[in-house]
Amino acid sequence: MRHAVGLNNANAIDQVLEGIVYMELKRRGYDVHVGKVGDKEIDFIARRGDTVSYYQVTYLLGSQQTVDREFGVFEAVRDNWPKYVLSMDDFPQMRNGIRGMNIIDWLLAKD
Repeated sequence: MRHAVGLNNANAIDQVLEGIVYMELKRRGYDVHVGKVGDKEIDFIARRGDTVSYYQVTYLLGSQQTVDREFGVFEAVRDNWPKYVLSMDDFPQMRNGIRGMNIIDWLLAKD
């Protein structure tokens, strides 16, 4: 549809990846919501039964500013539920217990 109206997915890769992650969370049986912490947005809060997990999605963690933005949103979340930053990076990072993970590896992982 985007291509038909003169747009392409290369310019909106972050939104495409977010859509893929959203659909996979729904397929895995999660209730999915967008979260807000102060003036920052958490891409997805996923709930299933009594469990919760948090997700940030970005194409690449190509700069320190991007790393700080994606991981930093979780600093104000004071619970111990899993927090993930999903990207296309080959060598995902970990910061303060927040797990960076390659999106493809996450998609292929058993839930």
